[in-house]
Amino acid sequence: MSLPETPAADWIDTLDALQAWLAAIPAHAAVGLDTEFMRRNTFYPQLALLQLGWNGRYALVDPLAFDIGAALQPLLGADPAVTIMHSASEDLETLSPLLPDGPRTLFDTQIAAAFVGMGLGISYRALVAELAGDELDKGETRSDWLQRPLTASQRSYAALDVVYLKTIHEQLNERLRQRDRSAWHAEDCARLKQRASHRDGDPQPQRALRGAAEWSPERQALLRRLLLWRDRSARRLDVPRPWLLDDNLALNLAELPPTHLADLEQRSRGQRALRSAQRSELFELIAPTVSAEEIAATAKIPAHPQGAAKKALGEMKQLVDTRAGELDLPPGLLCPRKVLEEYVVTAEWPDFLEGWRREVLHDDLPGLLPG
Repeated sequence: MSLPETPAADWIDTLDALQAWLAAIPAHAAVGLDTEFMRRNTFYPQLALLQLGWNGRYALVDPLAFDIGAALQPLLGADPAVTIMHSASEDLETLSPLLPDGPRTLFDTQIAAAFVGMGLGISYRALVAELAGDELDKGETRSDWLQRPLTASQRSYAALDVVYLKTIHEQLNERLRQRDRSAWHAEDCARLKQRASHRDGDPQPQRALRGAAEWSPERQALLRRLLLWRDRSARRLDVPRPWLLDDNLALNLAELPPTHLADLEQRSRGQRALRSAQRSELFELIAPTVSAEEIAATAKIPAHPQGAAKKALGEMKQLVDTRAGELDLPPGLLCPRKVLEEYVVTAEWPDFLEGWRREVLHDDLPGLLPG
């Protein structure tokens, strides 16, 4: 295992320089892309650096110095270029203000590695070691990327994040072709882009709090009301959701609503972003009786499988494991356990299992639902 040499990378902090760098890239190129971002005290990730790689050329683009979106859109958002990224979900979210629909064609190397038998969720560092034989340093993983100027170590670390994407892409793309998995991989990459482009939040956030599954419809609807308020307020104030209302407090307030503002103030101590204005707003939000319309609009929280459902879940998991083994895929890529848990309780075919997964599982999985 060898240590990589520090690559030469252009530092770009003007629009003209970025446009000139991009001008040499043909429309059908495969371009490596990565980001560094910070998300410690905010709702929205703060883009701190953009890394690009193509044909042995590398660029570190400073988004704090100028608006980079107008230059990126023609190549990555519109032209038929392939954008190579590793574990792209958070990067796509970070880039969404600049590329609202994401790159036109995404090749996610982590997803590709799962399809070719390298395991689920493999790291970029492990991929580089396996496919390029180099050992990457992890020293700048938790670095402050908003500081200026960046250190030489930061610049080297950031550039190496795109240096190997070309060779990784070439090898994984060939393995996908050999296994006839290219279409499945493209479908999962398109789904990843679609999820990242949904910036309005989950319209049914209460479904994630399984502890309230046995609550009455009225209480579940009130919980949804609180969580939707939390999401709207966190976006407006640009603070992390739990700083306004953590899950435990949301459950507590929905189960036993405060009868006066002082009660809410007492119970919500420690919420870092819940100031007096937000407490008053929250108290006014909780007070109205839940309407029939709200109840009808609230999706029921799926319960944990019990009894016959729990037995059926085991049979479904065995089926998924068997099919995954036949296809040489990680079972979690074919169908995560949490998807099965919800399906066995609701009997509603999950969106996650549409596309190629439906072809693999739909003939047999519904027959295992408890009667």
